[in-house]
Amino acid sequence: MTDFSTHLLALAPLVILCATVVGVMLSIAVRRNHFTAATMTVVGLNAALLSLLGVLQITPIQVTPLFIIDDYSLLFGAIVLVASLACTTLAHAYLETLPDRREEFYILLLCSAGGALALIASRHFASLFIGLELLSVPLYGMVAYAYRDRISLEAGLKYMVLSGAASAFLLFGMALLYAASGTLEYAGLADTLANGSDSQSWLLVGVGMMVVALAFKLSLVPFHIWTPDVYEGAPGPVSAFLATVSKVAVFALLLRFFTLAPPASDGWLLTLMGVIAFASMMIGNLLALRQRNVKRLLGYSSIAHLGYLMTAIVAGGTFSIETVGIYLATYVATTLGAFGVVTLVSSPYSGTDAGALHHYRGLFWRRPYLAAVFTIMMLSLAGIPMTAGFLGKFYVIAIAVQSGLWWLVAGIVLGSAIGLYYYLRMMVILFLDEPGESRRDAVSGWGQQSGGIMVLLLAAAVIFFGIYPQPLIALVSATGMAGG
Repeated sequence: MTDFSTHLLALAPLVILCATVVGVMLSIAVRRNHFTAATMTVVGLNAALLSLLGVLQITPIQVTPLFIIDDYSLLFGAIVLVASLACTTLAHAYLETLPDRREEFYILLLCSAGGALALIASRHFASLFIGLELLSVPLYGMVAYAYRDRISLEAGLKYMVLSGAASAFLLFGMALLYAASGTLEYAGLADTLANGSDSQSWLLVGVGMMVVALAFKLSLVPFHIWTPDVYEGAPGPVSAFLATVSKVAVFALLLRFFTLAPPASDGWLLTLMGVIAFASMMIGNLLALRQRNVKRLLGYSSIAHLGYLMTAIVAGGTFSIETVGIYLATYVATTLGAFGVVTLVSSPYSGTDAGALHHYRGLFWRRPYLAAVFTIMMLSLAGIPMTAGFLGKFYVIAIAVQSGLWWLVAGIVLGSAIGLYYYLRMMVILFLDEPGESRRDAVSGWGQQSGGIMVLLLAAAVIFFGIYPQPLIALVSATGMAGG
């Protein structure tokens, strides 16, 4: 096999997604059909997912100075593709009620998923920026896709403006790093630091500015202000995409950067990351206590969960990769299930999504299986034993204890205790029924629809890996990150 064909195989998932984008565009040009566009998107995502098996035979491989395709990028790439498939499935039922052009949504979703794959495999600042922008720019349109609702348009504009500011921080930080080290490769920064460069302080400032930009994308405190508003205003499937695909890609990039170019070995930067993690745990959970909107509540919950996960980066070491892989896999499955229920309850209606807590009052008496799914997801987010969420939280606490980060252990425990209150409150509402309250309901036969089947499978997976986690642990444990 020639170098060209090997590199082409290594980039097969990204190439397939790009080909699918072109195919969907051509199908729209020939004849608009929502089912056709959605089906082509699902086929393309499945093909990209299957191609990972072929790529696995040639890893690790460096594809130009920009990308490194290794087991690490394949693991998180698989999570991104599975989450994108789930969001596509939810979007099909959701968009059926949208009185506008629906097919372009799938082009935006595929482009954003492609950016996520590029970001995960990035080992160079050029591919980092291109991947991050390819991930983010389609999201502006996706968030504002239901633009006839003012809240959706406002969310899209807010996300676009603040994300642009974050990109400016990212570019300025990259400029400082290049000026100080003379290289745009992550590993080159490590060499510069190891040689004791006179520009080391500028390197740390540059890394700090990059952390600001990436912390915005991850909704970490104090760069989290946009999160609840955007989650509330975005259509349900887009909120699910933001909370899963976007977060997985950026966090995988952040962990690779801090592993290949370890400026975080500097004490003050490690401490700063720890403070951000602790603040995200506390503020995310405390603000979630006051929410009367499910999507805003899940937005603040995601802030807290990313705070828990930041503990793995502060701790460092080889165990951090396993911890992040397991936590993100369980978090993605749980979050998709929660937003899946919100989407199914919202999709039969035009206008604003079913976000208010009272919309879910008595859901158990109308849709018992759907209420059971939502209950399982809330228990998993709370980290209750026998659910997948407990496994992820156990790993995070274990790595914090192993590294002696007792103050972060205290933050995880305290944050989890606070979170338990509002997760339980959400579950209790499902079983109440008060006459006169405004309610929303899923369509009849929701369990036979693709979105309904998907959330039921996610609930089964959350319970299965909570009881028998060994297959997931074995899969993630076999994942390694290739050197720069």
